[in-house]
Amino acid sequence: MKRNSFCSAEEIKEIGFGSIGDNVFISRKASFYDSHKMSIGDNVRIDDFCILSGCVTIGNYVHIAAYSALFGGDKGVTIKDFANISSKVSIYSVSDDYSGETMTNPMVEDKYKCVQSEAVLIEKHVIIGAGCVVFPGVVLREGSSFGAMTLINKSSDPWSINVGIPFRKIKERKKELLLLERNMVGPLAFTEC
Repeated sequence: MKRNSFCSAEEIKEIGFGSIGDNVFISRKASFYDSHKMSIGDNVRIDDFCILSGCVTIGNYVHIAAYSALFGGDKGVTIKDFANISSKVSIYSVSDDYSGETMTNPMVEDKYKCVQSEAVLIEKHVIIGAGCVVFPGVVLREGSSFGAMTLINKSSDPWSINVGIPFRKIKERKKELLLLERNMVGPLAFTEC
């Protein structure tokens, strides 16, 4: 019999999340560090070779595609409902100082390093394309989307389409999907922009 690639309910419980919702699919090949600091909502899928570390909060109807990494540290990465993280995305709420004034890497004692940490917030209906990098301290506003290989080093405008290194807004994003959300989950969950 072929083994399912997603964890069973018992295996998910053994990971030790702070809280876990219903209808959650987690690849057996994903890795979690400090899972007790993580909260995962309903209808979430985390694919193969993803790494989640530190404080991570995931809302409902969220997909995190293969090879993505979320480094929440102590400040945290928060992903709101209906967000989509494409493959090979890296999201950092922590970063070393690259100036050369201090040392870097986890094998060096903290007194020789200068680790910078700021929370990252990904609001509802955000799409982050394949290969994007998100820096500490950014807020990706509701409905904003980012093309593949985009460097996200600042906060975005809501309902914007963005590309580039570093990113620039190229146009407005349509909001028809809000009607689809309303039809899918009902008017009580719907919030107008």
